[in-house]
Amino acid sequence: MEKRFEGCPGAAAFRGTPELKEKTCPSCGRTIEMFTGDTRVRCECGFVAYGDAQSCVSWCAYARECVGDEMYEKFMSKVRL
Repeated sequence: MEKRFEGCPGAAAFRGTPELKEKTCPSCGRTIEMFTGDTRVRCECGFVAYGDAQSCVSWCAYARECVGDEMYEKFMSKVRL
């Protein structure tokens, strides 16, 4: 299948090597490490931090075609939790 969406900015976090990003927990101030594909990560204190992965993959009709079946299913299983 032809990939028509190679330049889709919403899918950039799902292609190639994931990047590690750090966030500060608003509850306790600890550093929370998240990968670009993470939708949420629980801090040691119990606070749930949400990543920037709430992208077009969760709503775009072409998301599965754009990021591929495996990544789409992985992302959507995390979103449904």
